[in-house]
Parts: sequence; C-alpha cells; structure tokens
Amino acid sequence: MRRFIRLALVAALVAGSAVTTSVAAPAVPVADPVAEVTAKLQTIPGLRIESSSVVAGKPFFVLQYTQPADHKKPRGEKFEQRVTLWHRDFARPTVLHTTGYGGVGGAFTSEPTRLVDGNQLNVEQRFFNASTPASQNWSKLNIWQAATDQHRIVQAFKKALYSGKWVNTGASKGGMTSVYHRRFYPNDVDATVAYVAPQDVDNRRDSYISFIQEAGTDPACNLALRNMQRNTLLRRPAMLAKLKEYAAANGLTYDSTFGSADRALEAAVLDTPFAFWQYSTQASCPQVPGTAAATDQQLFDFIDQIAGWSFYSDEGTEGFLPYYFQATQQLNWPDVASKTTWLKGLLHYREAGDAPAAVPDSIEPRHEPFAMADVDRWLKTSGKRMLFVYGENDPWSAEKFEPGRGTRDSHWYTVPGGNHGSSIGALPTAQRTEATQILQQWMGVAANPAVAQTKTTTIDPGALRQGGLR
Repeated sequence: MRRFIRLALVAALVAGSAVTTSVAAPAVPVADPVAEVTAKLQTIPGLRIESSSVVAGKPFFVLQYTQPADHKKPRGEKFEQRVTLWHRDFARPTVLHTTGYGGVGGAFTSEPTRLVDGNQLNVEQRFFNASTPASQNWSKLNIWQAATDQHRIVQAFKKALYSGKWVNTGASKGGMTSVYHRRFYPNDVDATVAYVAPQDVDNRRDSYISFIQEAGTDPACNLALRNMQRNTLLRRPAMLAKLKEYAAANGLTYDSTFGSADRALEAAVLDTPFAFWQYSTQASCPQVPGTAAATDQQLFDFIDQIAGWSFYSDEGTEGFLPYYFQATQQLNWPDVASKTTWLKGLLHYREAGDAPAAVPDSIEPRHEPFAMADVDRWLKTSGKRMLFVYGENDPWSAEKFEPGRGTRDSHWYTVPGGNHGSSIGALPTAQRTEATQILQQWMGVAANPAVAQTKTTTIDPGALRQGGLR
C-alpha cells in the first residue's frame, strides 16, 4: 500500500526544488512588487487572497478559489480550492502544476517552471486537506470533476493575468492528473510535461511484479528481496509482536484502515520490493537482509526504512483516503499479492496490499474499468505536444502512457537506471538538451539547454518520511 502514496511527494521533490536554488536574482527592486498582481487577482470572481508575500524577489500568493462541488450543477454546493501563485512576469509562460494530492502551501518551482522561467500556479486536488466540499459527497471525486476544476482556474487566470503560453505538469499522480486535464480540455494549455506517470489501462492485466523482478543489473538483488519477504512472513508471530511494540511506543493504531496489525504487516511486506526499486538504486542492494542469517530486528528495520511501518497505521493513511478512493474507482492499482508466487502459503489476506483494502465499505465506489482506457485512446488518437519522462528501474514505468498513430509532436524519454525521481535534468546530455529545447520551443522562449544541467536521479526515502506527504 505504501507504493501508492509514494506517488505524492514526487512532484515537489523530483520536478521541483527549494526556493533558494531555483530562482534567479530579482530584477530592479520596486516599492511594492505585490500590488500590481494583487489588483489583477482581485478581478477574478470567486477568488480570495489568503496571503501575499515576496519570495526571492517575486510576488507569492496563497489563494482560495471557489469551485462547484459538482460541475454538472454549478449553482449547487460550493467549496474553496487552495491554489498558490508565484509570479514572474505577465509576459512569461505560465506553468500549471499539481501533485494530484494536497499540500500546496510552500513556495517551490517545478522543473518546467525553471526551464522556461515562468509563472507557476500550484493547485491542490479536490477532496484533499481543506479543498473538500462540506458534504463530502465522494461521487464528486473523479477525473472529470478534477479536470474541470483546473479548466476553470486556467480560464480565469488567462483572462485576468496570463494570456501567453501555458504548460501543465506534475510528477507521478500529478503527471497523471495533468494528462487527464488535457484529455477533457485539450486546448486549455499548449503542452504537457508528465514525469514518471503510470497508466494502468486494464486492471486485470498487471506488469508491475514481473517488471520488478527484472529491475537492476544483478538478479541476486531481487532474489534477496524475495528472501527478505519470505523470512519476514515465516517469522510472522515475532514480527507481529515487534509491530505491536512499535505501535504502542509511537501512539499508533492498526484497526480502521487495514483492520489489524497482522494485515498491515502483510501489506508492508508485499510493498517493500516495489518501494525499494521506486526510490532506491542498484547501489542499495547490499543493504537488503536477504539471507536466513538476518535477525528479526534487521528485517523489521529494513522494512521500516523502505516502506515505513508508521505509514500503514490508521494515522499514517488517514489523509490519503481520496487517493485510495480514486484508485479503486478509476485509476486502477498494482496487484502485488496474486503475482508473488514465492509467497504461496504465507499470505493470509486476499487484498492486503490493494487500494480497495483502504477504502471503507460505506463509501467504496464501483470500479469503472473504462476510465483509463478512454484516456489511453485519447492520447493515441488525439494527443499532441506531450512530453513524458520515465525511470528505467521505476516500477511505475511498467505501465506507462504510450503513443499511437494519432499522437503528434510528442516525446518519450527514459532515464538510464532511473527510479521514481527521474527528471529532464537526469537524462543523458543529448536527450536532456533535446527535451529542454522542445519545451522552450513550445513555450516560445529562447533556447537555453544549460538550465537543465542539474541532475537529480534519486530521492532519499528518509527525506520523504520527514515531509508531510508520503
């Protein structure tokens, strides 16, 4: 289950960077750099300025934009959706960024924003954090409703502030969300840059586990991961005792999401190889406790390092119910249990690691098997100016967005040995230069491949656990 939520932080950590490293020195100071932008923002109906400041010499705003809970009934219930704006210049391109989750309060720039030196809008997904209708009518959480949220935001900001070129972007679930936006509103933006975005077209056909077994350059690493799983489940009573001790010491429970600590333990064990290749590299293989000599504590600590025992607690999963709901209804999910033949006889639960396991029966939606097939068909027949970046060893790359005969002026890149932290800056020099120039050409800015020279091929899993999202 951990593998699902590890989609969350990628947009900020992979395709983004800290304020101090991503913004050039400001131009000639002005007395009040916020005032002109504020005046234009105040002309947008339904937009509320929560706060404004100057960050690295540029105006930065936290905004609340009023949206219909149901876009098919625009006069019905409303809610406020959180948006941030980091303004560069009214004449620069605009980047529409999303993680596909919550958490848009901080000032950071995505990689496309840096490559085109553009303005950046960061949009929180509906039903995450406070961007949630008061009724919490879960039937209004689907890819069309979310795309229409973004459509209204784009139209409002185009009219009031930014009439130039636009590109939407995101990593992982944010990349998926960007593609869905283009599927329903293809002309809202001029191009899309989607990082490490999976596209699970048919939930009945799953390539993830077979992909993981071929990841890396040394088969012994994957054998060690399988042995680690087997040894952990063979020692289930001792490992379960450790998990209960861990829960008591950290004030955690394992009752509401998975139903028991035993089921949470099984989910974490199933997820660990997936999470290993998602954020680690071949260089981390010696750390895998893959022999019978590994102690209970070594197994427990390794799973904690890679998957994170706290994440599987009720407290750890609480904020991500909207994602599990979306995956169960439309996005689909990796099936890790039925493919792990080496764990035959050791698994006690039918769907311990599947998305529906984390959705309460009272709101569990009916699965819509054709939603992703529809997106796939659109991309292959009508998609244009799409740029995708994947990682060679990233499990999510097992099922990706792929071109078709009707796909026009679109490009696919893979970072050699890359994981879920892959980016344009991590590509080999020739491809990095090419991808950068393509985006800059789409956005009508001067070619400057040098801005993509910084490579960020990996993300430290420990850094993820220090953040608010998992």
